[in-house]
Amino acid sequence: MTEPATFSVDGKTGNYPVLAGSVGPEVVDIRKLYAQTGRFTYDPGFTSTAACESKITYIDGDAGILLYRGYPIDQLAEQSSFLEVAHLLLNGNLPNPTEHADFTRNITRHTMIHEQLAQFYRGFRRDAHPMAIMCGIVGAMAAFYHDSTDIHDPQQRIIASHRLIAKMPTLAAMAYKYSIGQPFLYPDNSLSFAGNFLRMTFGVPAEPYIIDPVVEDAMEKLLILQADHEQNASTSTVRLAGSSGANPFACISAGIACLWGPAHGGANEAALNMLREIGRPERIPEFIARAKNKDDPFRLMGFGHRVYKNYDPRAKVMAGVAKTILDKLGIDDPIFDVARELEHIALNDPYFIDKKLYPNVDFYSGVVMSAIGFPTSMFTVLFAISRTVGWIAQWTEMMEDPEQKIGRPRQLYTGPTHRDYVPLNKRA
Repeated sequence: MTEPATFSVDGKTGNYPVLAGSVGPEVVDIRKLYAQTGRFTYDPGFTSTAACESKITYIDGDAGILLYRGYPIDQLAEQSSFLEVAHLLLNGNLPNPTEHADFTRNITRHTMIHEQLAQFYRGFRRDAHPMAIMCGIVGAMAAFYHDSTDIHDPQQRIIASHRLIAKMPTLAAMAYKYSIGQPFLYPDNSLSFAGNFLRMTFGVPAEPYIIDPVVEDAMEKLLILQADHEQNASTSTVRLAGSSGANPFACISAGIACLWGPAHGGANEAALNMLREIGRPERIPEFIARAKNKDDPFRLMGFGHRVYKNYDPRAKVMAGVAKTILDKLGIDDPIFDVARELEHIALNDPYFIDKKLYPNVDFYSGVVMSAIGFPTSMFTVLFAISRTVGWIAQWTEMMEDPEQKIGRPRQLYTGPTHRDYVPLNKRA
C-alpha cells in the first residue's frame, strides 16, 4: 500500500491518502487539504484533478487505449452493435440474448415523441442551427414526461434513460427535416437504431427508403466510437448539473450545450472545413508549411488530442470506415482526396511524428458523415445522439454514488480587496 502524501505550508502539515484504481495512475485524496492547511489547489482545466470515481470508461492516452467497462473500443466497434454497447455502458455488462431482446424492446418502444413536442419546431427559424434546437427541445422534454423526473426513484431514472436514448435520433432527424423544409417521418421500430435514424433523416413519405448496409454499418460504428469518453467537458457538465438535483432532461440539455463548443463536439466540423479550405491535394504542401510556421495562426484541425499522445484508437477504426464508405459510394469530391493525402503525410512526416500529431477521430468522422450526406451543421448533433448514452451512464453512476456532493469548485481570487461604497454624487 502506498504511503500517504504529505503537504506542508507555513508550518502546517497534513497527510493525505493515496488511492488506487483498478488501472491507471494513483490519486492523492486532498478532500481535507483546506481544513488542515487553509490552502486550495489550483488546476485550470482540471488537467490533474479527479472529480469523481467511475467504473465506466478508461483512457490511457500515452498507450492509445480506450476501454468501455474494460472492453477495448476497437473490439466493440468491429463486433458489437450500438444498443449492445448502450446496455454495456448503462448496466456494466454486455447483454445475453434475453437481456439484449428486452433492452432493444425497451428502447424501441420509446422512439416516438409526444405530438405536442413536435409543434415546438415551428417556433424556431428555418435557418436555426440544429444544436440550438436540440438544446431547447431536450430541455423541454421535462415538461412532457413528468412520470420520469423523480431522480430519487430508480425506476423513473431507468425510464428517463430509455426515453432519452430512444428519442434523441427522432428529435435530431426532425431538426434536420425542419431545416430543409421536409415533413417529419415517424420512427420505424422494425429497423436498427442506426437504420431508423438514417431513414428518418433522409427518407421521404412519398417513397420507400432503402438502407445501404455499408452506410448503416458506418453509422453504427460512428455511434459506438463516440458513446463515451471519460470525464470530458460535456460529461463533466452533465455530472455538475446533476449534482444539484436537476432532472435528467435538463442535465442532458446542459451536456448538449457544452458539446456544441468548437473545441469539443464541433471539432469534426472544423476538421472538414479545413479540408475544404485546402481544396485540392496539390495545395497540401502549402498548408503543411503554414502549420509548421510558429508565426502563422493556421493550425491543422483533426490532428493531436488533449488526452491521446499516441494514435487515437477510435481514429484507427474510423479510418477503416472512411476508406470503406468512400470506396463503396464512389464519391468524386476533391476534399476526400485531400483527406487521404493529408493522412499519409501526417503519418510519415517527422514533424507530426515527433509532436505526436496523429490524425484523431474528428478528422475521419467528419469525412464519413459528409460522405453519408450530412451537412456540417448536423455533425455535432450526431455526436449528441451517441454521447447521450455515455452521459446517461455517467449521470446514473453519479446518482448512485453515496459520496456524491453538489459540485462547488473553488477559485484563486485576483480581484479588488475590500472597498467601501461611495455615493454616486461623491464619485470623481
